[in-house]
Amino acid sequence: MYIRRLIDKHLLDWANAKSRKPLLLRGARQVGKSSSVRHLAESFENFVEINFEKQKAAVSAFEGDLIPTEICNKLSVIYRQPIVAGKTLLFLDEIQACPNAISSLRFFYEDYPQQHIIAAGSLLEFALAKVNSFGVGRITNLFMYPFSFSEFMLACGYAELNEKIRKHSPQNPIFEAFHAKIIEILRTFLLIGGMPEAVVKYVETQSIYEAQNVLSDLIVTLKSDFEKYREKIPLLRLNMVFDGVVNQAGQRVVYSNLSRDYKIGQIKECVELLRMAGLVVPVIHTAANGIPLGAESNLKKQKLMLLDTGVYLKLSGLDMTDIITGTNLEMINKGKVAEMFAALELQKSLPVNSGSLLYFWHRESKNSSAEVDFLIQQGDKIVPIEIKSGISGKMQSLHLFLKEKNSECGIRCSLENFAHYDNIDVYPLYAISNIVNQ
Repeated sequence: MYIRRLIDKHLLDWANAKSRKPLLLRGARQVGKSSSVRHLAESFENFVEINFEKQKAAVSAFEGDLIPTEICNKLSVIYRQPIVAGKTLLFLDEIQACPNAISSLRFFYEDYPQQHIIAAGSLLEFALAKVNSFGVGRITNLFMYPFSFSEFMLACGYAELNEKIRKHSPQNPIFEAFHAKIIEILRTFLLIGGMPEAVVKYVETQSIYEAQNVLSDLIVTLKSDFEKYREKIPLLRLNMVFDGVVNQAGQRVVYSNLSRDYKIGQIKECVELLRMAGLVVPVIHTAANGIPLGAESNLKKQKLMLLDTGVYLKLSGLDMTDIITGTNLEMINKGKVAEMFAALELQKSLPVNSGSLLYFWHRESKNSSAEVDFLIQQGDKIVPIEIKSGISGKMQSLHLFLKEKNSECGIRCSLENFAHYDNIDVYPLYAISNIVNQ
């Protein structure tokens, strides 16, 4: 069962463009990359899919000179399928297992641009780190993530409610009965998360329990990949650091607390591998004195989020009953799930070709400390966003930031309906993507 994704339009636009480059589809394991490419293939006469981890014979087609037409001819013979430019979609999956195939992409751009070719891989980032600027100006990158909340609503048949979220704003609150219904859907999404296999299972069965069982299997699969990340890092160390990240998720990272058994340098190396695998999403500190936000970022101060709330809740062992039956989501704050959901929604709302980073602001002083959960850039302005898991809460840090940085307006995301107070716009937590897409 294929559930349509928002990235489908971007893939189709790429396929229909008069001038195109080879496409590199990037993202963590099990986020739906292969399924989306297969869905795109339905608009082609022919589709040739090669998985370099399973189909070792394909590697031989990329030995010797990397001449695109010759490569296509060899693959056509090996797989007994026609590869015709303009009619065939060629999909090179798990391309990290064939470095020559990665190198060939530049030649497809330079010598054979009429051939539609897409590459992807669950461990692609590791391979790309070893190839110096191979794709600069020659490759189109698209970044793919688990289902967003909007995609989940569409998958569950809530297209009208989803459209209402998009059309409302702090100046135009949504009808309260609709707001309450969307909060119920949000509870379900937090538990299931956006991993495609779990979403499909829920859509098919309407059972959170069945979707949770899928998540258990997915976690085993994700962890099994640890052995492939890098041979020089022991599996035990990577597992211990990953467990430490789960325990510290949403908090400012203290590397020594991620594992007491290893040196800081060894722990940082593991965190970087988890980031490259897409399992960990960093939120980086910035002084926020001007744009771009990354100009004053401090990589020594980070918060780490997991790639998916469903995966996080399953790993953390938090009691799901409170989320399902509670009258608010205050319990979530203990596990930083509200903040994690917000981070992931912001990431998914950014341009699909950017892979942009997320930022937060923190100030420490003897008299007071303050922290704003997220900062985004809108035009030439920096907009602070504070996350609350309930329907109320103090906004001292937000007001302090506005005063210190001479910012015009801040944003609070909570379970409250759309609203506006003085220089604070309030967005429901489920509508945080509106902030980026407005």
